[in-house]
Amino acid sequence: MPAPEPRPALEALRAQVSRLEGQGRRRRGVLPFGMSEIDGRLPDGGLALGALHEVAGGGHDALNAAASGLFSAGIAARTRGKVLWIATRQDLYAPALQQVGLSARRTIYVAASSDVDVLACFEEALRHQGLGAVVAEVARLSMTASRRLQLAAETSGALGIAIRRWRRQTDAADFGQPTASVTRWRVSVLPSVPLPVPGVGRSRWLLELIRARAGECADFEVEACDAKGRLAPCRLTLPAALADRPAQEAAGDQRARA
Repeated sequence: MPAPEPRPALEALRAQVSRLEGQGRRRRGVLPFGMSEIDGRLPDGGLALGALHEVAGGGHDALNAAASGLFSAGIAARTRGKVLWIATRQDLYAPALQQVGLSARRTIYVAASSDVDVLACFEEALRHQGLGAVVAEVARLSMTASRRLQLAAETSGALGIAIRRWRRQTDAADFGQPTASVTRWRVSVLPSVPLPVPGVGRSRWLLELIRARAGECADFEVEACDAKGRLAPCRLTLPAALADRPAQEAAGDQRARA
């Protein structure tokens, strides 16, 4: 028997779905870090726009939590458009965000009373067409909630960053649960770059790419975000005794010749 001809309504529906999928592919891009070591581990060479990403501190202390926030701010600073930052704690330090490239003129701060309110604002903001990035500080993130956030980000093309912060150490176990996020990062503080004079050098971080959809997991030692939100490879430094050894050896050779 000859195959039945497709119905016009079904063909129209298929054409509509194809157009919608094509629009989604055109809208979605990537935000490269500008470091081949990191971009080479990510699909398409950068962080996916129109997607949800997770960031957490490498420890449960304030120092590592601040590093995860600055890492997220540096990413948001390199997007286009306004940045919405949602938090329940009033400990965000705007001048520090400015130092990693996220200007206060671009940032809209939202104070929420609970994680439930954070997630509601997060999803609604990600559906908005005029934002470049949405950053939200949240303790728990279920698979259902993360799927809703991922779908919302795909709708607008905005970059979503969920900073995982916990009030109790026991809540940190939730970070190991599966979610719909495209990437998952952990940021730990390393000793800063030594300076030739007394003072504090540029901060260093250990970036752990714990999960990357269609990508590879890896660890990176980097110098913290600069005033444009960009990371840099860690420069190799030598102890003072080793650094001065070539000059000392050259001086000794000159004395020997004399």
